[in-house]
Amino acid sequence: MKTCLFKIPLLLLLIVITTSVNKPLDYLKTDDFKAQAFYFSKEKMDLGQWGSRLTESQKKDVASRLKNRLQKTYVLSFNKESSSFYEEEKIDAISGATDSWGKNFSPGTQYKNLKTKTHIQAQEFYGKRFMVKDSLLKIDWQLSGETKQIGNYTCFRANALIPTNDLNWYAFSWSKLRTAENKEDAESQVALTQVEAWYTLQIPVATGPLEYAGLPGLILEVSADNTTILCSKIIINPDQDIEIIKPSKGKEVSKK
Repeated sequence: MKTCLFKIPLLLLLIVITTSVNKPLDYLKTDDFKAQAFYFSKEKMDLGQWGSRLTESQKKDVASRLKNRLQKTYVLSFNKESSSFYEEEKIDAISGATDSWGKNFSPGTQYKNLKTKTHIQAQEFYGKRFMVKDSLLKIDWQLSGETKQIGNYTCFRANALIPTNDLNWYAFSWSKLRTAENKEDAESQVALTQVEAWYTLQIPVATGPLEYAGLPGLILEVSADNTTILCSKIIINPDQDIEIIKPSKGKEVSKK
C-alpha cells in the first residue's frame, strides 16, 4: 500500500515539473503523427577466466572480431498506437557477409500495439520461421524524479525488475533447456534482471526499443545486464512514408 501511495504523487510531481519546460509539440495533436527513432547498442565484453589469460593486444583483436555482435544499430518506427522495431543488417568487416548465425540468438522484427496490448515477433530459428504472437510484456516500472539530457530531450529515469526469461525467451541455450525440463527447479529459481530506462515526456508515446513499453513517454535509453541501447536520432513526420512492419509469415506460436 505504501508503494502505491508513493507512486501517484511522484507521477503528479513529474507532470507539474515538466508542464512548462517539456510541452509535447503540436505534431502530436495530428492524426497522421508518425516518427522514427534510431538506436545503437553498446555491450560490455565479458571473456571470463579465458580472457584473463589474454594480453591487451589479444583482447583488442577479439573485440574487433566481435564488433558486429557487440555493437548493433536499430530502427523504431511508430505512431500513437503501434510500432515496429528491427535490427539493421551489417556486413561483417572480416568475412564480408551478414551475421546469419546470430539471427538464431537475437530478436527478429518486433511489432507492438499499445491499443490492443499485443506483441508479434518474427523469429528465425535454425532455418525455420516463426510468428510469435502474445500480449505485451507487463513491466512494473518504478518512476524517479531524476533527469538527464539526451540530445534535445529531457529524460526521466525509471527502474524495473523483470524476469530474465521474459527478456531473452527467444535466445536458445542448452542450460535454459535443462532448467525448463526440471520444472521444480525452474519454479523455485526465477532469475531477475535489473532494467534502467530513460524516457521523455516531450514525446508522450508509451513505446520504446525491444519489448520495453508502458512509460509516460518514448524510451530513449535502456540498460539491462551488460547491454545499453541508446537513441541517436529521431525523425518526426518525415516526407517519406514510414512503414510499421507487422510480421505475418511463419508458424504461429506463443512465447511459451
